Amino acid sequence: MYDRKNLKNIPKKPGIYIMHNHAGDIIYVGKAKNLFNRVHSYFQNPKNLPIKTQIQVSHVESIETIVVDTEMEALILECNLIKEHRPRYNIMLKDDKSYPYIKITTQEKYPKILMTRNHQRDGGRYFGPFTSSTAVKQTIEALQKVYPLRRCNRKVAKGVKRGRPCIYYHMGQCLAPCTGKIEPEHYGENVQKDIAILSGKNKPIVDQLTAEMMQASENMEYEKAADCRDKIQAIDFVVSKQKIVSENQQNQDYIAFYRIKSQKETNLSGEVDQNIACVQVFNVRDGKLLGRNRMMVDGVKDETDEAIMTNVVKQYYNGSHFLPKEIILSCPLDDEMASIEDWLTAQRGSRVRIIVPQKGKKDRFIQMVEKNARLTLEQYFIEKRQKEKRQENRVESLQNLLNIENIPKRIEAYDISNISGTNNVGGMVVFEQGKPQPKAYRRFKIQTVEGQNDYASMQEMLFRRIEHGMRELKEGKTPGESSFLPFPEVFMIDGGKTHVDAAQSILSMYPELNSVVCGLVKDDHHQLRGVIYQDQEYQLTYGTPVCTFLNEISEEVHRFAITYHRQLRKKSMLASRLETIPGIGKKRREALMRYFNTLENIKNASRDELLKVNGMNQKSADAVYQYFRTSGEKND
Repeated sequence: MYDRKNLKNIPKKPGIYIMHNHAGDIIYVGKAKNLFNRVHSYFQNPKNLPIKTQIQVSHVESIETIVVDTEMEALILECNLIKEHRPRYNIMLKDDKSYPYIKITTQEKYPKILMTRNHQRDGGRYFGPFTSSTAVKQTIEALQKVYPLRRCNRKVAKGVKRGRPCIYYHMGQCLAPCTGKIEPEHYGENVQKDIAILSGKNKPIVDQLTAEMMQASENMEYEKAADCRDKIQAIDFVVSKQKIVSENQQNQDYIAFYRIKSQKETNLSGEVDQNIACVQVFNVRDGKLLGRNRMMVDGVKDETDEAIMTNVVKQYYNGSHFLPKEIILSCPLDDEMASIEDWLTAQRGSRVRIIVPQKGKKDRFIQMVEKNARLTLEQYFIEKRQKEKRQENRVESLQNLLNIENIPKRIEAYDISNISGTNNVGGMVVFEQGKPQPKAYRRFKIQTVEGQNDYASMQEMLFRRIEHGMRELKEGKTPGESSFLPFPEVFMIDGGKTHVDAAQSILSMYPELNSVVCGLVKDDHHQLRGVIYQDQEYQLTYGTPVCTFLNEISEEVHRFAITYHRQLRKKSMLASRLETIPGIGKKRREALMRYFNTLENIKNASRDELLKVNGMNQKSADAVYQYFRTSGEKND
């Protein structure tokens, strides 16, 4: 818990405050005009604080401050720290991906058209961002069929005809400037037409193509007429999804979000998570709606609309490569409106305006964006509930199949992996409420069993797992503090009746455990055939929920166990190879691996680098160096 005596040391200046928990992890980053006043506000009477803030403060162990000269510097630093550390108690955008653009490299003599996710100020012409890379690729392909630009990276011939063009030239989808077949002026006409189509100025081009098509048809030049028709259809494909929003061809982003503040606001059945909001960003480029970004925001229950919108804008545009001239919001920001405008203006290099419309076209459009946010959030909850229901049905179907009393909330599955009794290991995977819990998975290196004895190996693994859990139970640990608690309702063994009997003999030593044991029975092709429980095999019907569920468990535990086995086998093979070198024993082999990490690094090491390893002398270093060169493995 944070010592409040340290509050007097907080400076009364603008800057950043960083809250750490007992483990030293950053749990919250905030900025303030006056750090002293802002940090003190967290440590008032807890009754005056939102529940989320009370919990946050209870985890604070130390507070770090960074003093800056201006509020702008504090804003930039706050955004960067949140993006880097993703603190638990900051409002976070769950969608942090970059979006694709269409780029025409107009800074080059013979420009190309391509998809990129990196918007730079390099003299190129960018269109977007778009939300679908597939749509971008389809658009580029359509444009290449109408007014093709070069596709390859071959050096462009300047005034000299050389080489042979690629297949795209013969397909009519490239003008082959790399072979000197077209002049820059004629090539530039295609570039300008592609730019015009992407900018929505396609009507004059379509009118010209339509006139050419009609003329060719009258002259019975049907192939030429068909080519014009195909070009018109390709142009229509490019512009068909562009909704006209503004006639003055502005670049704008419309941002709105929706959250459910009470159950009365929605017709959804069951409880909804009031801690999640859906953000919609509609991208308008040159007056046309080109894309929509949908993101979920976590940790909003106790936040004001202004605070949520402020965090969304800061995180969405932090490091953004493209900033529009106007950003239209569904609600105002908090008292940071002016500083955020200045920050965005500095990023863009020209004025950025933040607008909260009250009436007119922009207000109607932002209401449409908010409506989309509401529909998306409701759909998110519906799909989430359907997924949870499917998982519940899978667990219930297992309960019904085995006819056990309680629904198995926790299932643990076990498998053994070895080759002829070497590198004998076991794996334990955990499913809770029908979902895998990778953090609870455990690996076992079998210690007491010599040779290939899967039954004894399974018994050792179960015994160690249960003993570990019992010890933690006696120590008073809770499931949140323990790595082996709680105990499962079902122990699931990868094997038949003999494997189950071996496991049951271990569980019989712990009558206080109210757990059952079943086995996953495979056929001759190692496919799941059924489940054995209480000496009875239950056949599985392919495609049923319980069969799908048990197949998932079986494949997961097998994958987990065999992956561990392969790791150990690889290490043992490496050890045996290194220890065949004269003068290299176990200690020097371990020292080499600690220093170089991989066998490849050891292969490529010089004599001087090998001598730096603790315990290596000139003779042993020469032996290792020569081994990998005389054996022909240097460049394996």
